[in-house]
Amino acid sequence: MNGRNRKDIEKGMEVDIVLKKDQRSGALTRGIIKDILTNSPTHPHGIKVRLEDGQVGRVKNIIE
Repeated sequence: MNGRNRKDIEKGMEVDIVLKKDQRSGALTRGIIKDILTNSPTHPHGIKVRLEDGQVGRVKNIIE
């Protein structure tokens, strides 16, 4: 699953996100969702989340 639909994302899920500083390179960071920051139901670049370690980025992959 990709991270474009808010309904697919829940706190506590393991995800790969792209951080703002990594948007050009596309480097992914893996972590557990602490907070969902995007309020709209969808976002073309991925739903913005905060990980448990405090990093903020857009969800690219949901780890099953």
